[in-house]
Amino acid sequence: MWKAKIVVTYKSGILDPEAKTIQHALGNLGYRHIENVEAGRYFVIDFDASLSKDQAENLTKEMCAKILSNPVIQKYSYNLEEVNS
Repeated sequence: MWKAKIVVTYKSGILDPEAKTIQHALGNLGYRHIENVEAGRYFVIDFDASLSKDQAENLTKEMCAKILSNPVIQKYSYNLEEVNS
């Protein structure tokens, strides 16, 4: 069985108001040495055991491009792990 761990964040140069709010709040709480905060979304998707690694990877890329991210303003990264059922 394959497990995809996916992180979706904004591309460089795209305004991320949630991250800026978090950074400001951290500063107000005394965490003053933070230069940047990036907020994002995290997905974990388990594929059934019938898929090969290549099939799981292709499906992961397809889902990221079509529904999990907006490719115009967001980027994604993923890690595919084999897990024992």
